[in-house]
Amino acid sequence: MMRPWGTVGLKEEVVAHPIAANYEEYTREAFPWKRHTRDISRGDSFNQRTLSLGRNHRVFGNICDSWYLSDQYESKCNDKDITNKILKGIPKFVKIVEVGPRDGLQNEKNIVSASVKIELIHRLVSCGLSVVEATSFVSPKWVPQLADAKDVMEVVHNLEGARLPVLTPNLKGFEAAIAAGAKDIAVFASASESFSKSNINCSIEESLVRYRAVTRAAKELSIPVRGYVSCAIGCPVEGAIPPSRVAYVAKELYNMGCFEISLGDTIGVGTPGTVVPMLEAVIAVVPVEKLAVHFHDTYGQSLSNILVSLQMGISIVDSSIAGLGGCPYAKGASGNVATEDVVYMLNGLGVKTNVDLAKLLMAGDFISKHLGRPSGSKTAVALSRVTADASKI
Repeated sequence: MMRPWGTVGLKEEVVAHPIAANYEEYTREAFPWKRHTRDISRGDSFNQRTLSLGRNHRVFGNICDSWYLSDQYESKCNDKDITNKILKGIPKFVKIVEVGPRDGLQNEKNIVSASVKIELIHRLVSCGLSVVEATSFVSPKWVPQLADAKDVMEVVHNLEGARLPVLTPNLKGFEAAIAAGAKDIAVFASASESFSKSNINCSIEESLVRYRAVTRAAKELSIPVRGYVSCAIGCPVEGAIPPSRVAYVAKELYNMGCFEISLGDTIGVGTPGTVVPMLEAVIAVVPVEKLAVHFHDTYGQSLSNILVSLQMGISIVDSSIAGLGGCPYAKGASGNVATEDVVYMLNGLGVKTNVDLAKLLMAGDFISKHLGRPSGSKTAVALSRVTADASKI
């Protein structure tokens, strides 16, 4: 009888059938990480033993290693040119912008306490994330989940080791953010007229006028400003958005002083086939090193979209712990791509992030338990099953 996946290599048994024996040998060679599950101790979903495995290294043996980058695979392929062609253009380092505390939690129906948000931010920074979007200074009437922005920011604004940008929709929000200790801010425009009006109650051009005032005020205080372009692929009302319109909004944000522009697929309808022309249009008017991508995973396309973005020279990726997210003004939009999944993929590609995946898994476990639901990260779910299987041995 074929033994379950989780027990491979943990405790040898006598296998009578030669096919089963061959299968066992194959799984030991092809999936060496399973031999290391014996090191997983019983207890929490992601226990302390994983913490000894540093940033950009392994979790549970070789779990974070990409199979095709192993010596085994190369010996079968015997053609590094193929690998080089596939990975051509991918940066050696990717900066991850964690948006969970803001974009991830803003759509939660049940209010998350300020203390939990503060703890989450601390945990995320401890993972090695250099940018953690902390909150948003918007009207509590529109986003009640972030009504505690001032309380959160006053506690975390001096946290060392990371930048903690906050969203500010106008000068009033900017002034409140600065008063609470914010040192980085972000503004958000849309490439869709309909979405702009439903999200921030003004047209695209009106929003750009507002943000010019905000960026001028920020410049006077030497406060860096990040720009967001929402609905960069599609809009829940207008449908497909022309790449030229995305490029126009991105260029306007860049020209007014935004040091970085994040291109957001707000409703998660993008595929590599629609992401490529959008990026081509934007890269023609904004330096590629100033661009980030921000994908929601509604149709399960985020990782493929990120990969093609990396191949086009993008080296900044937004993501959300445990796949939290959604937009209160974009019907049908699901959570952001999970930070755990992005880091797992980048580790497999040999791309550095300086993020400790083991600690990241624990941070995701922390917030998921507080929200009372499973993590939206496939990596977290898969690794928790490995842990659960090992604990039964």
